Order: sequence, then C-alpha cells, then structure tokens
Amino acid sequence: MAGHSKFKNIQYRKGSQDKKRSKLFAKITKEITVAAKLGMLDPESNPRLRSAISTARSQNMPKDNIERAIKKSSDENAETYDEVRYEGFGPSGVGVIIETLTDNRNRTAGDIRSIFSKWGGNLGETGSVSFMFNHYGKINIPSEEIDFEKIFDISLEAGATDCDISEDIYEVSCSSDDLHNIAYIIEEKINLPVKTQLSWKPLNIVNVDKESA
Repeated sequence: MAGHSKFKNIQYRKGSQDKKRSKLFAKITKEITVAAKLGMLDPESNPRLRSAISTARSQNMPKDNIERAIKKSSDENAETYDEVRYEGFGPSGVGVIIETLTDNRNRTAGDIRSIFSKWGGNLGETGSVSFMFNHYGKINIPSEEIDFEKIFDISLEAGATDCDISEDIYEVSCSSDDLHNIAYIIEEKINLPVKTQLSWKPLNIVNVDKESA
C-alpha cells in the first residue's frame, strides 16, 4: 500500500507540473503570435518577437511549438488578441494592475470586474493606479550558468540599471523601452536564452493585515 501511495503522489505532482507547464506554454505562444503579428516575422528585425522566442527557449518550449506560433500570426482565420490593461484597488486600497491578452474585450472586462467585486475591490479607470508604479523591464538568467560579477558587468555595459540575485536566478532591471535590445545584447554575450518580462514595481508598499488580504 505504501508503494501504491507513493506512486499516486508522484502521479499527482507530475500532473500538477504538466498543467502549469501547459499554461505557461499557452501564455508564451500568445505572446509570440502577437509579437509576430504586430511586427515582422524575422526575429532579427522584430525585437519583441526575438525576446518572446528567447523566453520560450529559456522555458524549454519545443521548437515546433515556437514555429507554429509564428505561422499562426499569418493565419487570417486565427484569433486576434488585443492587449488590454486594467487598473483597480484591492482590499485596504492596494493598487492592482492586470495586463491581459484577450480575444474578447467584453468578456474579459466582465470577468475582471467580477473578480474585483468578489474580493472586495473596485475596478478603476485607466491611469488611476499606474502612476503609483514604475514600469520597467526585467530579464531573468539562471544563476548556475554564469557567475554574478560577469553578468553584472555585461548587464551594466548593455545599459541595464541594476542586477540582483533572487533565489536561483539573476534579475536584471532596465528601462521598459530598452528591454528587448538589452536582452539581445546579454543573450549574445553569454550565449544562453534569457527570460524577459515587462513588470510594475510599486513606488510605495502598503501593509495589509491577514483578514483584509
């Protein structure tokens, strides 16, 4: 019975990991398709697409999946995704920014509004929260692949504003406008795929008690 229980636990963990992986791949696939649709199909001439492909490679996404996502951008019958940002306030007045890729603006707006209402928040107008955050680019690099001093020097030379260690990755920060170009320079220097992300950092931190959270 003990062996059977252990096998079931392994199956459960593997199923959970596969589900997370599938969800991540779906998100990356959308980003690749949107990037290819908004720009050129050649990654060398499309910085956003180049970064999306690099992120896919850093997450071990199969090459066939990447190529299908790019081809999908030219399919007239494929879904069209819009980038929509929502801003609002959660419990205790905490500012919340939600960035989405959606093929149905009305449905997504309704879903977001419902989530805010369910958890005691309020959906605000565009700009009601974003001024309280710093919008910046973030580049993640596995720390076991390269030493900190080297990646620190490369990052600053490329134009990054900061480089720090978080758990098992290096986090390189830079201007949101320079994200894709800096990521490309770093990737060329270290010969490794990197994960890129546009992120929001709050200018002030609000303490929230457990009951409100």
